[in-house]
Amino acid sequence: MTSSLFVRDLLTGRRAALGMLGGMLAGAATLGGGGAAHGAEAPAGRRGSKSLDFSNPIDNLYAFGKIWMGYEQPVIGGFHGLMYMRMPGKRLLPVFGFTGTGIMQAEFDPKGTLKVKSRETGYFTDLRSGDILEYWDNPLTGERCEVYHFYNGLITGTLGTEVPQFRPGAEGDAPTTMNEGTVFPDEDGRMPFRLPFSRYGDDLMLEWDYAHEYRNPVTPEGWPTYSTGPTITPSEHFTMYASLREVEDRDLPTARMRSGFARLSECWPWMRMGKHAQRGLTLFGRMHSHKGLAGTQDVPPKVLAYIEKHAPEFLTLPPGWPAPQNSRLETWGAFAQDVPPEVPGYEWKARERRPATFKGPPTGLGRKGWA
Repeated sequence: MTSSLFVRDLLTGRRAALGMLGGMLAGAATLGGGGAAHGAEAPAGRRGSKSLDFSNPIDNLYAFGKIWMGYEQPVIGGFHGLMYMRMPGKRLLPVFGFTGTGIMQAEFDPKGTLKVKSRETGYFTDLRSGDILEYWDNPLTGERCEVYHFYNGLITGTLGTEVPQFRPGAEGDAPTTMNEGTVFPDEDGRMPFRLPFSRYGDDLMLEWDYAHEYRNPVTPEGWPTYSTGPTITPSEHFTMYASLREVEDRDLPTARMRSGFARLSECWPWMRMGKHAQRGLTLFGRMHSHKGLAGTQDVPPKVLAYIEKHAPEFLTLPPGWPAPQNSRLETWGAFAQDVPPEVPGYEWKARERRPATFKGPPTGLGRKGWA
């Protein structure tokens, strides 16, 4: 089992460890998007190239599906990078790597819908070696923490010609509008699916953002050492790059995508910051995210080896449509389903919301609730 000592070294004055930063992260990672061609005409079959009209929500939908995912066959991508603690009045402190995979597929309907399905993993890695962590030494609490590995068994859904709103929290929590700040309502108060694409030569660029605020499923009452408080505010921000020529080429079912990927949130529950005075500090991550045209070449090698050994099904998708429902998109909610409450007698309601066909995380702290 791997345990991260790099941060503890920094805080105890062993600055020689800084020299390891230059070469510690290697690998590859993540996700993509789709739309449709001019008007309501679909890219049915092989039709060569046809210019996209980015003022048309259907063309936006087609392009988003092709960039973020792909058509006809599943496409595997990955992400990898670094996470920092941000403590008030102090410099950011690197704490661990963050890496994982997404296998995705989309089906486009020229009438204006995009069906999607994916499986995702997320792992935390040692800063020096890049190995996937099973335990991590928290430099603020001095505690050795068992790491929670993220396994989203199957995420399915449908996008239409209006910007989606997601409700990751409980009933009564405000929904999150995707790309708030770059998409705006029309005269009827609707938000057409017109994304903030920009074009410079063959470079097609797209921003994709969300900023949540909702009640924490990992409650202080049930998980006092895991919970950072009653509310959480995770956000993610992608800056995607693709080839306009590839996106408009109907002979290609997907397009290569490269993205910068940033994430801000409270500390992950498994870091056990619940009783620390700085439990409300911000965790910041900056990652690469990318997918190719086929195969697993965009998956970091150590991640690929780990998944092939422990969870090979996360490199596959079930065939056909509609895909079976088995979504675990919200990571704090997944943690509350997998890790038993710490307080004896606390009603474990989240366990009742487990997907019927999901057999639990194959590795990490989340296995405890499925033993």
